[in-house]
Amino acid sequence: MFKIENEFKNANVARTVRFTEKLFERLNEYAAENDVSFNYLVLQCCKYALDNAGKSEK
Repeated sequence: MFKIENEFKNANVARTVRFTEKLFERLNEYAAENDVSFNYLVLQCCKYALDNAGKSEK
């Protein structure tokens, strides 16, 4: 299950990432609903994806 965490407060490496309009809107809405920044949400999503990559469902 995806959970908002607080470990990315000091993220300081700047990168440019391009999103589709639809995905950008969904991420913005989710961030607003959970009272977190867009950047913080993207970091959480990346961490979740990497932590769960290759794990088979049981």
